[in-house]
Amino acid sequence: MRLSLRFLIPLLIALGVFAYAAVPLVDSLMTRWFVRDLDIRAQLIANTVQEPLAQAIESGSPGLMARYLARLTQDERIYAVGVCVAPSMPPIATPEFPESLACDKLHPYTDSEAPPLLRTPRGPLHVAVRAIDAPAAPGAQLILVHDMGFAVGRSEETKRYLFYFFVALGAIVALITVVIAQLSWRGWVQGLRALLRGEGLVRPASAADVPELRPLEAHYRPRDESQLAWTPETLRSILKGELQGHEVIVVSNREPYIHVKADDGIHMQRPASGLVTALEPVMRACSGIWIAHGSGSADRDTVDDRDKIAVPPDAPAYQLRRVWLTPEEEAGYYSGFANEGLWPLCHIAHVRPTFRSSDFEHYRTVNAKFAKAVKEEARSADPIVMVQDYHFALLPRMIRDLLPRATIITFWHIPWPNPEAFAICPWRDELLDGMLGSSILGFHTQFHCNNFLDTVDRLLEARVDRDAFSVTFRSRLTVVHRYPISIDWPPDAALLSKSIADCRRDLRARLRLPEEHAIGIGVERLDYTKGILERFRAVERLLDLEPQWVGAFTFVQIAAPSRSMISDYQHYAERVRSVANEINRRFARGDAPPPILLLIEHHEVESVYEHFRAADVCFVSSLHDGMNLVAKEFVAARNDERGVLVLSQFAGASRELPEALIVNPYDADECAAALHLALTMPADEQRARLRLMRGLVAEFNVYRWAGRMLIDAAAMRQRSRLSRFARARERLTSA
Repeated sequence: MRLSLRFLIPLLIALGVFAYAAVPLVDSLMTRWFVRDLDIRAQLIANTVQEPLAQAIESGSPGLMARYLARLTQDERIYAVGVCVAPSMPPIATPEFPESLACDKLHPYTDSEAPPLLRTPRGPLHVAVRAIDAPAAPGAQLILVHDMGFAVGRSEETKRYLFYFFVALGAIVALITVVIAQLSWRGWVQGLRALLRGEGLVRPASAADVPELRPLEAHYRPRDESQLAWTPETLRSILKGELQGHEVIVVSNREPYIHVKADDGIHMQRPASGLVTALEPVMRACSGIWIAHGSGSADRDTVDDRDKIAVPPDAPAYQLRRVWLTPEEEAGYYSGFANEGLWPLCHIAHVRPTFRSSDFEHYRTVNAKFAKAVKEEARSADPIVMVQDYHFALLPRMIRDLLPRATIITFWHIPWPNPEAFAICPWRDELLDGMLGSSILGFHTQFHCNNFLDTVDRLLEARVDRDAFSVTFRSRLTVVHRYPISIDWPPDAALLSKSIADCRRDLRARLRLPEEHAIGIGVERLDYTKGILERFRAVERLLDLEPQWVGAFTFVQIAAPSRSMISDYQHYAERVRSVANEINRRFARGDAPPPILLLIEHHEVESVYEHFRAADVCFVSSLHDGMNLVAKEFVAARNDERGVLVLSQFAGASRELPEALIVNPYDADECAAALHLALTMPADEQRARLRLMRGLVAEFNVYRWAGRMLIDAAAMRQRSRLSRFARARERLTSA
């Protein structure tokens, strides 16, 4: 043992000296690494804000620029931001901007490759100066000040871990030294024999411990998508990393921007569509191509010679390719088979589906047109194609025939019925075959996934794997997963710029309602699946049971006209008007406001958000729905954490927002009781419910919806690539 101590004492001293010398070196390296990372981050931010800052400088509005800079400081690591338009002028900056950073004293932070840190009582600050490409101010500069407090904390943590590392290293080296000394003392051969017999190093062991031989296992560790902060940048990183920058093509019937002719020129409209609401921010992030039916009266006048237009018009981020349909094709494909056949078939709303062979022929023809457009727009043999909704059940198989290596993600935005209901469709096998051309098939809820697998199992000769939720058909695998759709988060700041108080005052003034008048809001297309009649009957029942609300509560129903060429929709619109008038006549009280205000007209998203922010309660009474994004939009609009959401149990959103008042829309008494509870709910309870719902909508936003599908697509493409490598290796071996 004296020999061991003779080795150990100098060794531990040497380790201590080494640790003492290494800690400052590690501290210096950590600081340099953090400074380099912040320089890269500052450059990325500067590149991102170049255009809006240049526009703000050209506008000559310091207030506009100050508000934009204040939004940049919402990042927890950005301490302050400033803009120097000219060296002789004071900087336009956020309130925390250091006074020592004058516009004519920035040379130390621009002239050297490693600019010094700014030492302040708060701690070190990293200063990055970047030029702004603004014609109006050639010498303009952006100054980004990052808080280095986190770096100091991490440096201290690193020192602590380094200390523990050297303690552990010393213990391990000491143990090895003792082992070597003991083996030397007992003799190498005798020592090894003793170890093989299970004896200890100093004395024989009491029992042998024979370890089993285990094979090494390699596990694939996929990206943990639940830990990601889902933003447009996250989607771009997935495309560049997981998908190696592959192109994304979206196909939908409805286009995100419609151009229509008016007496004073051409106007652009945003359609009232949950699908557009969900996909438009995704396309802004992915910069892909959106292929859609050009339905606007001025759509042909606004595209180029390839039927394409860059959108959004204010800041183009992706290309919209329009496909033209004849009136006969549109009537048969859209109004006929899609909306008189598939729509009522998939929604349990007590409207009988209508199937005509001529409509299905148009449906097949139009799907083929869109498949051809996808082929024309694809720049590679294996694009990612995201097919949207029930208008294109045949399209995945058609794309698969044209682009065999494409990754096709089909998302079905409406419910999927049970096998017995779907079996009444005359072309059921062809529809299922078309959908199983997809690589990934998505639905809103697990219930709809289960229904689809049951339908395939009942109607097709296919292998259904209920553990993996996949279908093998025609020797190809289609995975069936749940992807609950959501909305953009955070909402556009412009939609929330008007205060709640102003929204309440202006809306009541415009609708000629008293200032303290209670308002309920409903926002839908004029569709029989949305339960508008049931909603009106609930309001009627509320006034019957709680007469204090007569003249004190008005329900405002925004109903965008929809599919007015279909007779079922025409009759439904007439019934909605009739019931609203009947209830208003029944509860008329002199000059008191009516209980129902029916607004059958298109409302832009800014107007819809104003209604959401002004209302006391939002009522979503869908009779059967895939998700219903109106519920999530109302939650997003209420950043004051006030207002109550009454939500149908038959909307997919009810599975994600249990803090809403969940009701059966067919039960007028239950709905009336929920409305009364909502109108009398204490502010604290409203706040608690909305806070939970807003947290969920923020976490499970539209980028997560799209990102989960793209991550699954990336994994599928990797597996497909490995399979091709294996087949190629087999061919080489056999040759």
